[in-house]
Amino acid sequence: MSQATRKTDAEWRAQLAPEQYRVARKGGTERAFTGKHWDRKDAGAYLCVCCGRRLFESAHKYDSGTGWPSFHTAAPDAVDEKDDRKLFMRRTEVVCAACDAHLGHVFPDGPPPTGLRYCINSASLTFEPRQAESREVQPREVQPREVQPHDPELHLIESHEPHA
Repeated sequence: MSQATRKTDAEWRAQLAPEQYRVARKGGTERAFTGKHWDRKDAGAYLCVCCGRRLFESAHKYDSGTGWPSFHTAAPDAVDEKDDRKLFMRRTEVVCAACDAHLGHVFPDGPPPTGLRYCINSASLTFEPRQAESREVQPREVQPREVQPHDPELHLIESHEPHA
């Protein structure tokens, strides 16, 4: 964990909403189908709610049917994995590599290309929408030119005039 994201418990409590604190700092789990990101379809990036590190991209999100945001790929060097033996089962916990926030778990039953399912709590994430690309056409400067009496382009313009 980096020095910049090392905070006291009181500092985390002051920064985070109660549910965010319970899930991200204390390893809790939100109820399925209740988080604000489980069915989000917008283009953008998912960031750590604690430190703002970019964790997942919407292009890697899919509907796993579990009720939690699911991704098949994490951003490079964004998450760490820990052995989790709570609740009498063995799972792989996923935490933010920068601040050690609990994100969720990863399972080997996901789709290609990785075969992984990062099952992540919405409470551990914020969403950053992708900025729409500007399609604004920049005006170009047109240089006026002098028209000559026998200019072929002038003749074309004159030939398209309606006859009375």
